[in-house]
Amino acid sequence: MKSSYPENQVKLARFAKAMGHPARIKILEILSSQGCCYSGNIADDFPIALSTLSQHLKELKASGLIQGEINPPRIKYCINKENWEIAQTLFYTFLQSKHKVTETSCE
Repeated sequence: MKSSYPENQVKLARFAKAMGHPARIKILEILSSQGCCYSGNIADDFPIALSTLSQHLKELKASGLIQGEINPPRIKYCINKENWEIAQTLFYTFLQSKHKVTETSCE
């Protein structure tokens, strides 16, 4: 039986999946530049339905990259600083690692 994946690989994959859509990248850019923002204010910058934006926010929150605070009737979103730093470290380590691309052909 194969062993499970190391925790760092699981975390990196979860963060990468969450960042795998341009709308989510834009959300992260907005939140990282403004600190916190209400979902309604984020919607002003997007040409997508509010329900679609909500799904993107849900995916980012599930990954741990952002956190939400409910202030009825609105939700305030912020970058989760602890997980953001972990993501930065994991991506940097992975991209700077010894997994260099070689000049070989796959043919």
